[in-house]
Amino acid sequence: MAQDATVPKLNFGYWLDKAIEWGQATTLESQKDVCLHLPQLQEFLHQLYEAIKHSGSTVAIQQFPLIGQLLGRLCWNPFVIGYDESQKTLMWCLCCLYSSEPQNAVELKANSWIRSLLCHLLSSSKWESNEAETSTFISALGYTSADYYCHLVKNMVVSLVTELRENQVNGLNIQGSVSASRVNAVSIFCVPLITLPDLTPLLETLLLYHGGSSKEILSSEFLEAVNEAFLKKKISLPESAVFSLWLRHLPSLEKATLHLLDQLFSVQLNSLEEVACVMKDSLLPQAASHPAIFRIVNEIFKNALMETDGTSGVMTIIQVFTQLFLQAHQNENKQHKFPLKAYFPYHHQPLVRGLVRRPCELPTTYWSQHLKHISDMLKALVEDTNVSSLTDLFEIWFLVACFGEWLDIAAEQLLKAGVESDAVLWLLAFYYCPKNENQQRTQTMVEAHAVYNHLMMLFSCTELSLKDLEAAVHRITGREQCWNQCLTTHLLTNFLLFSPGGHKIAQECIYHITKTTDTSKEVYNLLIRTTYRFNHSGEENQKTVKLLNELLQKLTLKV
Repeated sequence: MAQDATVPKLNFGYWLDKAIEWGQATTLESQKDVCLHLPQLQEFLHQLYEAIKHSGSTVAIQQFPLIGQLLGRLCWNPFVIGYDESQKTLMWCLCCLYSSEPQNAVELKANSWIRSLLCHLLSSSKWESNEAETSTFISALGYTSADYYCHLVKNMVVSLVTELRENQVNGLNIQGSVSASRVNAVSIFCVPLITLPDLTPLLETLLLYHGGSSKEILSSEFLEAVNEAFLKKKISLPESAVFSLWLRHLPSLEKATLHLLDQLFSVQLNSLEEVACVMKDSLLPQAASHPAIFRIVNEIFKNALMETDGTSGVMTIIQVFTQLFLQAHQNENKQHKFPLKAYFPYHHQPLVRGLVRRPCELPTTYWSQHLKHISDMLKALVEDTNVSSLTDLFEIWFLVACFGEWLDIAAEQLLKAGVESDAVLWLLAFYYCPKNENQQRTQTMVEAHAVYNHLMMLFSCTELSLKDLEAAVHRITGREQCWNQCLTTHLLTNFLLFSPGGHKIAQECIYHITKTTDTSKEVYNLLIRTTYRFNHSGEENQKTVKLLNELLQKLTLKV
């Protein structure tokens, strides 16, 4: 065998005969012959790849009808796949045979065979499955089986990554670039191997790779598998790769958002710091700096809010997410920062700018004036005759609700500072009762004024009893409408937190309210939001912080 003359270029029949003759190189004679022909074989494989790389699977098979038999036999020869770049070239040849859009059962079966062949090439377990000759070959190279597998995978990944990156400059494909069908095939081949740590650079390169086609070039199976592995913490990827994944595959973004909601609802989180930590770990607030991602996540949150009938827990999650998104947006490089209109394209922009201004960015002495400005703009919008549908009204309400930090401060400012109560009460009344059918909001304003006036009369008292707050408590425990009950609960809870006499009866009063009504979660979420704001605003009030912690400890058991 070793006496063969120089092989003619692309002598397909010659190499097929050789592959059949060698088999899996189980004899000493065949092993020697393989080794003598490896350089020529590699050259042949490279030429074969050049001949078929732009032809597509159908044309390639027409040109070389027995190409599958040849590649299949070579892939099972350990001496061939262990030599230099032969394994990589075999992979690229297989990619050319893969049908990205199979039209019949034959092409589907061929695709399945190609996938299994790649798994064999990269699977150490198959190399180590009692094949003494393979182990002998690996040992002869000075490696253990595990070392050999590790080096082989790393070299393969480096080679593929280099080739993909060299064919893309500044996001544009250059001449001779890898075809979309072959990139698609490589992405499919990665599916069963995604959790291999050595494969991570290739995953990142594929996720950041953009071909010239307007269609997605990576397979949906690959994108789904990467997303699933990332969500389950089986792989770690750079932020840029994760963001690219979500931008190019909407189902993955939707699944990541729903996964985050499941996480937040499946465990008892005792502080908004914990909620914020889980959110940041998901990378969704950071990814939301891209307007397309923000709008989709916001829409999912909106649907979750409607499906849960506007529960305070979901609303609190949305508000924390919005705060984290604003932080990420503000930290963006000015060159890459999108305008606010890109995130809220259909909303009144002056109102958006007013809500986006975070309280910590303004002096506390300016809060009341800013709240009045927001309230006035909102009232003008709501009472505009053009806002006729409930859908329009809901969209305005949801925008305001996302920036709930201002609503909590509104309830605080009513009691702590000299504010124009009508404007601030209207803002709160709109939040708790956005519709004004049958004068509902008007009635809510009347009720809110009555509660507010009563609480202000008692605000300076240092000695209070539950009986003093009987009128306000009755509006919560009595058969009041839900929106009146929630607004009164908000005002009363703030009164207990910030008035001198309220501290002393806070536990008794809140116990009475939550025992006789279903407001436990409402009060709990208000308290953790207040605690979170105190922790991040630098407000120094040790007495109030201590009271908040005591109340939260008691309420945790109820929710």
